Amino acid sequence: MSIALNNPVVAENKGGAAGAIGSAEVKRSKPDGYTLLFGTISTHGLYNLLNSKPQYDAVKDFSHVAMIGEAPVGFAVHPSMPNTLKEFVQLVRSNPTKYQYGSAGEGTFLHIAGEQLKLANGNLPIQHIPYRGSGQSLPALMAGEVSMTADTLSVLIHQHRAGKIRILGLGSSKRFLIAPDIPTVNEALGLKNFETMAWYVIMAPIGLPSNIMTELTIASNKALSDPVMIEKLNSLSIQPTVDITDTKATDFIKHEINKLTPLIQALSIKLAE
Repeated sequence: MSIALNNPVVAENKGGAAGAIGSAEVKRSKPDGYTLLFGTISTHGLYNLLNSKPQYDAVKDFSHVAMIGEAPVGFAVHPSMPNTLKEFVQLVRSNPTKYQYGSAGEGTFLHIAGEQLKLANGNLPIQHIPYRGSGQSLPALMAGEVSMTADTLSVLIHQHRAGKIRILGLGSSKRFLIAPDIPTVNEALGLKNFETMAWYVIMAPIGLPSNIMTELTIASNKALSDPVMIEKLNSLSIQPTVDITDTKATDFIKHEINKLTPLIQALSIKLAE
């Protein structure tokens, strides 16, 4: 984007509350095109559904510049567990309350993905153990503290290839380019409509002038069309999305929120104040 805009683009990390702190800061910024947000499904798909007193509205408080792409969630187990997802589900069913799965934290998309897998298997009796990010949940899996974890493919793939964990299924609609040997959850369990994908968007504060919006959207699409960028995103297990207008980005977020709403209602998850 810096090349397309002829301006440096600097990434500033604002951690906390699964991205909500950084998102709220961007919401309060001037809509001049100089402050952008790298938004995610956690910050702009789940946030308003999980928080009773949210700091922002994912749709109304932001100008949605462009989509970046989507990444599949993987369900990985400790090597001591069965070789297939179907066998793992059967093992958990036969030993209620014995097994646990880890995630990157309460209310994160990865937690919701784990609960979605439970729900798709008749409320599978496996307990959720929240950690403070993937940097804790993945080592916990490798150490055998939990039997399974839900995380993005990019986080899991290297340890999977090293034999330290085993990914049994992906939440994508089809097998992924960099891991064609790993089945989808639908394949592994004989399901039809199971899908859980992380997604990433570029946003700005609401009120962004139309000419600046157009310039930023064009710059985003140029960056995402670059072969080097495509290769880099694929190496991170992200399928880049190109030629997306701001209107299509907004429609995508609305669609995702509508899709997630019944799931959150069924799970009855609310974050503590």
